[in-house]
Amino acid sequence: MAATTASFSSSSCSLQGSSRIGSRTNIHSDLLNPKSISFSANLKGLSLKSSASKRQLYSRGKGSVVIAQSMDRVEVDISLSPRVNSVKPSKTVAITDQATALVQAGVPVIRLAAGEPDFDTPAPIAEAGKNAIREGHTRYTPNAGTMELRSAICHKLKEENGLSYTPDQILVSNGAKQSIVQAVLAVCSPGDEVLIPAPYWVSYPEMARMADATPVILPTSISEDFLVDPKLLESKLSEKSRLLILCSPSNPTGSVYPRKLLEEIAEIVARHPRLLVISDEIYEHIIYAPATHTSFASLPGMWDRTLTVNGFSKAFAMTGWRLGYIAGPKHFVSACNKIQSQFTSGASSISQKAAVAALGLGYAGGEAVAIMVKAFRERRDFLVRSFGEIDGVKISEPRGAFYLFIDLSSYYGVEVDGFGTVNDSESLCRYFLDKAQVALVPGDAFGDDTCIRISYAASLSTLQAAVERIKKALVTLKPPVPV
Repeated sequence: MAATTASFSSSSCSLQGSSRIGSRTNIHSDLLNPKSISFSANLKGLSLKSSASKRQLYSRGKGSVVIAQSMDRVEVDISLSPRVNSVKPSKTVAITDQATALVQAGVPVIRLAAGEPDFDTPAPIAEAGKNAIREGHTRYTPNAGTMELRSAICHKLKEENGLSYTPDQILVSNGAKQSIVQAVLAVCSPGDEVLIPAPYWVSYPEMARMADATPVILPTSISEDFLVDPKLLESKLSEKSRLLILCSPSNPTGSVYPRKLLEEIAEIVARHPRLLVISDEIYEHIIYAPATHTSFASLPGMWDRTLTVNGFSKAFAMTGWRLGYIAGPKHFVSACNKIQSQFTSGASSISQKAAVAALGLGYAGGEAVAIMVKAFRERRDFLVRSFGEIDGVKISEPRGAFYLFIDLSSYYGVEVDGFGTVNDSESLCRYFLDKAQVALVPGDAFGDDTCIRISYAASLSTLQAAVERIKKALVTLKPPVPV
């Protein structure tokens, strides 16, 4: 197999063939450096020239007439909106796409970058989608979602979260991501501040920038399980503070906010009239006892302040169905609905029928979700145990979701022959891809450069193989000291 050169680009993927060196696959060391991609086309007979004149040939009967015509060159304005230029592309998406491209090129990469369950959508949900097509439910739905689904969501929120909503306080969108960005756009004005605990999901700061708001990052530490310090939160609040985004269980850390800490945060929020909260609860059902989930809106005085976001992608393994929702006071939800009406309109009618079936599986997704959560927990336990045996690795045991966010900064500062220096999370992930052929996400994408994110939404056997490769690669970085 020819060696393959890849580069992580925040906007595109580039694969180039290179010469074979022995029997070893060599992945180029600039894998994480953003690059532009160039496309060349070999089009026979077609020549594009930038001259000030052109010749046109007109046929008239048997003869022909050549007419010279002068034409001034007009330059196209290719500038982009400042809003677009302020937003960074998603590094997790870029890395996932490029790892997939490497696999398709024949490189045996183990992909642990994507936040996507490896399970199939449960059969009753899939069957409901098929029936929706057979029964003709293939037309536009109301912009906010079908009454059937919004009513089912209201029932779910009441039974599982202790939250009372009416269907007109629910907006169904094409995924929880759309729900969040519409909420940010609906409530933020230029110059407002959006408070975001770090490590954070990669899209939160960029969503704030799209709304011409300023992301204010609240750093946390692995020693405190990546949970925000209420004192730090209060110290960062000002008259510009408009939104606080909380994600529990967390992507990328798997941390779960205990109720007591949320109550402390709620007391602070209550003292600031302009401050609203987006509670991202997409991983709600992927949680490991004794940890429990608390919806922020259920806390005293927080219903009026909170926009609760959830969806079907993670717990129900419905990533490709593209369906999420937001619940909150009608005033805010109506504003999100207005944006959606001019943006995408309603979500897929077929997906909405499938979602009704998902909510009908039972409390917290019933047995179908419980089986997946059990598997995730076994994988988590394996990874925590395996990395806990390695010197210099710091771990905060995840209480939910399916990510392990581990501190490997003790391995920084090492120069590797034929590779270069490993000096941050990005170069470490590039090193793992080059030397171990394992795709991971650098922590700097999430606002913490000391860590890397490992997604354990993969089979146990795949994780076992990945750990062996990573361990061997780490030995090269820091060989064991002889006793």
